[in-house]
Amino acid sequence: MDSRQVKPFSLFIAVKGTSSDGHDYITKAIESGAVAIVCETLPTSLLDSINYVVVSNSAEALGYIASNFYDNPSESLQMVAVTGTNGKTTTATLLYQVCRALGKKVGLLSTVVNKINEKEIPSTHTTPDAISLQKLLADMVESGCEYCFMEASSHALHQHRLTGTKLSGAIFTNITHDHLDYHKTFNEYIKAKKILFDTLPGSAFALINNDDRHAEVMIQNTKAKFKTYALQSMANYRAKVVESSFAGLHLHLDAQDLYTKLIGGFNAYNILAVYATLIELGMDKMEVLTAISTVDAPAGRFQYFTSDNGITAVIDYAHTPDALKNVLETIENIRKGNEKLITVIGCGGDRDKTKRPEMAKIAAAQSDQTFLTSDNPRSESPETIIEEMKAGLDPTLMRKTISIVDRKEAIRAACSFASAGDIVLIAGKGHENYQEINGVKHPFDDFIIAKETLTTPR
Repeated sequence: MDSRQVKPFSLFIAVKGTSSDGHDYITKAIESGAVAIVCETLPTSLLDSINYVVVSNSAEALGYIASNFYDNPSESLQMVAVTGTNGKTTTATLLYQVCRALGKKVGLLSTVVNKINEKEIPSTHTTPDAISLQKLLADMVESGCEYCFMEASSHALHQHRLTGTKLSGAIFTNITHDHLDYHKTFNEYIKAKKILFDTLPGSAFALINNDDRHAEVMIQNTKAKFKTYALQSMANYRAKVVESSFAGLHLHLDAQDLYTKLIGGFNAYNILAVYATLIELGMDKMEVLTAISTVDAPAGRFQYFTSDNGITAVIDYAHTPDALKNVLETIENIRKGNEKLITVIGCGGDRDKTKRPEMAKIAAAQSDQTFLTSDNPRSESPETIIEEMKAGLDPTLMRKTISIVDRKEAIRAACSFASAGDIVLIAGKGHENYQEINGVKHPFDDFIIAKETLTTPR
């Protein structure tokens, strides 16, 4: 699908992308040795030595071609895809960790990392392109994997990257404001997520968060048998948060007490989704609960440490209004008393601009002090992004907000502002170990910078 990867005797699939059209590279692909072309529109001049296959949707055709090329690996796996605005990475990763703790051979496809049993493969996208996806699944089958848990992003579903993949089940976590730069409207975003459930076979299960008001929309046209999970409403799988602290969660789940190292009400939903999924896959209830009690949160998902001088730093990937609100509310619920909450937050460049003022408003309203800074500015001016964030602040919130463009300096300033017992939340980048500026990825890790700052004598 990338003309730069074409070698002699290749099949080239011309896919229309968001920034380029593969049809513009058919000539280059042929010059590089392609002998067959799959396209939606024939080139103006045809070569007798080349086979042309015209299809209605090249991206969809690519999914089937890639799956067939790798001998349809998903048919040999119990595959579950997770979609939603928040919780995809944690839910998929926990499913992987619990299955590994139970001695299963399992694969993971996630925003943070791809895994085949214990082997790690770097992740470049939340959901790989169709060819990379099927290659990874084939490698999993060859390595003896029984299960695969994957994140399904709205972009991937809209772009047919999962076409040709047979799923045993799918999970809907929630849907809130995100990716409107790509989908344009919230309704289009919902429709993209819904593709996952519309295309599930009757043999699969659809597990939906019944506390989300869009839950019923997701399963309107599904052929799969659907089950629900919830903390607040009636559902097939229910749990109650007994206690939440920095030590973890105490849940009452399926008539059992469960103690887990994960923190916050949002993680209670993730844990419940994991439990329900594994029960639907036929695993033993007590074995699953025991394994859940041992696992850790993925990197950059409410990852925290407390320095020697008593300051707690929390690093979280929260980059949507709802995710940020959930993390701030979790911290508020486990604060002991008068300690300050100091938040460092930015917004990514070349992404949904409409959430910028909302993110700043949420951070400032729920924090004692907020530092607005850069995230991944990409091709945009970080100063402009911060000004667009500040548009969401009234004079009262503005008075407890400081803007520092340099993210490292903002983190250092926030840590310097803190005293013993205070909590510093560094939100937006989580597990990422880079900062992207004008097309260049510079080494950058929120956790490392916070750790260095708080362990250096001041």
